[in-house]
Amino acid sequence: MKKITIIIPSYNEEKNVRPFCDEVRKYIQIPDLDFRLLYVNDGSKDNTLAEIKKVAQTDSKVGFLSFSRNFGKESAMHAGLEYSKDSDAVIIIDCDLQQPPSLIPEMIRYYQEGYKIVYTKGSTRKGEPKLRTFFANWFYRIYNSYADMPLDNGAKDFQLLDRVVVDAFLKLKDNYRFVKGIFSWVGYSRKCLEYDFIPRIHGNSSWSFKSLLRYAFNGMNQFSTILMIVPLVVFLFSILVLASDVVLYLTQVFDLSSFLIGIYLFIAIFLLSIVSYSAFYLLYQMRRQILNRPIYLVEETSEDSSLA
Repeated sequence: MKKITIIIPSYNEEKNVRPFCDEVRKYIQIPDLDFRLLYVNDGSKDNTLAEIKKVAQTDSKVGFLSFSRNFGKESAMHAGLEYSKDSDAVIIIDCDLQQPPSLIPEMIRYYQEGYKIVYTKGSTRKGEPKLRTFFANWFYRIYNSYADMPLDNGAKDFQLLDRVVVDAFLKLKDNYRFVKGIFSWVGYSRKCLEYDFIPRIHGNSSWSFKSLLRYAFNGMNQFSTILMIVPLVVFLFSILVLASDVVLYLTQVFDLSSFLIGIYLFIAIFLLSIVSYSAFYLLYQMRRQILNRPIYLVEETSEDSSLA
């Protein structure tokens, strides 16, 4: 009998823990498959861990990990994969029920047909905030223009992964992990399932605009060469402005020339600031990789879980 672990990253989801568990149980009664649930409490500030413990006490198939603090969803997914090494496959799904557990039987069907990765994406972005949709579309457009392995626009972390994919993932030594990029990079046969946007019932998303922007920047830094063109763009733009300034000077348009000199200095300082910030940020990321700090720290696990 094959073992399937469902990894559930959870941060401030106290009202969703039990409803999620009740919902997912409807779809995992599949012959010849042994399903287990592994909640990963990512340093929640509410009663998420207490709710997880209540569920685990009534179901031996439910285990949990609890971090010493909030390390982020990427770290939670990584921990779940490391603690599922005895599973034949894993399914990663959020606890907020915005990703439908009803897709699990179809995921299993494609897995049994031989697909190593069965991932999901939103059929549309209808229902999402318009500003978030705008920036997300531009992120995928830019990322895919400069990445060796493109990403589907709207692809989710909700996916099934065969053991071979999990092992490949864990071989990578990147300290900061852009999970979507890694699963695209490793290759393997894959199948995509689409679903419509599902609004959150309880709680609020922990993804702020700032955190999403940082996530996008790190993703492009990890798996695309987009940042390599920043110095080139700055150089070419500076040459263009300087050439225009010289032409205006030679044609004795002094007032406009003086104005452009001021504009040029402003733009040069502004762009230099951007390049400097990018360079120092990249140096910081290199420092972070060299330090090789743990991706996460576990404070507590379910004592009676074979996963712990």
